[in-house]
Amino acid sequence: MSVDSNKLVNERFLRSNKYSPEWVVASASGGANSLWLAEWLTTAMDLRPGMRVLDLGCGRASSSIFLHREFGVEVWATDLWFSASENIRRIRDANVERYVFPIQASARSLPFAVEFFDAILSIDSFVYYGTDDLYLSYLARFLRPGGYLGIAGAGLMREFDGPVPEHLREWWTSDLCCLHSADWWSRHWGRSGAVDVELADSMPDGWNYGLTGTTSSPLKIESKLRPFRRTEESTWAMSARLHAVETT
Repeated sequence: MSVDSNKLVNERFLRSNKYSPEWVVASASGGANSLWLAEWLTTAMDLRPGMRVLDLGCGRASSSIFLHREFGVEVWATDLWFSASENIRRIRDANVERYVFPIQASARSLPFAVEFFDAILSIDSFVYYGTDDLYLSYLARFLRPGGYLGIAGAGLMREFDGPVPEHLREWWTSDLCCLHSADWWSRHWGRSGAVDVELADSMPDGWNYGLTGTTSSPLKIESKLRPFRRTEESTWAMSARLHAVETT
């Protein structure tokens, strides 16, 4: 697959710009540019060398490699669909096998000790399991008191009731009902009592950024497709970010 390097270099994401566009595409799990999302999310966190971090739903572990290289943290790269054996090869190729540990496990059956992690991040995957009313309380058990919990991924600028808005109908499918706005996630997390929500926002102009992938969905913009542009009534957000601190 040919790579347009200009689409994967952006002045907003200075850390991500250091990584080869070919590597970013080869490591993509589908959907958004995981390095951009990880970089954006971590601006709301104080990650420090030696911290233990869970990268939940890590895909091919590119975000996990990024987190170690940029912040010096130890990362448990955990995903259900991508095998630990495949991910360890990528981790070794990046020469970070002493600090990034691949795990194949379900987000609903995590093999970790209570209060093991200093931070839990989920990049473009939390929507697939985190809408469950009870899930956050389960996940927060693995975070030390005062630890960071953050997610970033595709979402909506605002919720809608009834029919799908016209500008979304071309690509909207029933499984996308898991996408929500940052405000929705803030309410969802806040009522759990498991965390104090400190930040819930959307990436400014995020719908205009090119992403890795090959389909015509706004989730995967390529050179043959114009960037998805927000209208005044748009409900689409490139990314919604949420950051919270575990309370107990």
